[in-house]
Amino acid sequence: MQLKKWDSAQFLKNKEEMVEYLNACLDEGGDDPAFILHALGVVARAGNQRQLECDVGISQPGLHKVFSGVGKPDFATVYRIARALGVNIRFSA
Repeated sequence: MQLKKWDSAQFLKNKEEMVEYLNACLDEGGDDPAFILHALGVVARAGNQRQLECDVGISQPGLHKVFSGVGKPDFATVYRIARALGVNIRFSA
């Protein structure tokens, strides 16, 4: 039996699926910022990462650092990435 590494990005085909994935990640690991950044990275890989680099103004190595959990991006960077991916960050009570 040959196993393949799972990559959620391969299964995110449209914006609705990406939003559902991000919401599920918030439910699962909402208090872990690295988990949420990783989820944004998965969504970025599912889309056009080159366009994301241009829209956000961060190089590919810089985005990798943000999404890997190594970097500590500020909220403004996370917000710009989310907006460039076409998703909104909202709060509700």
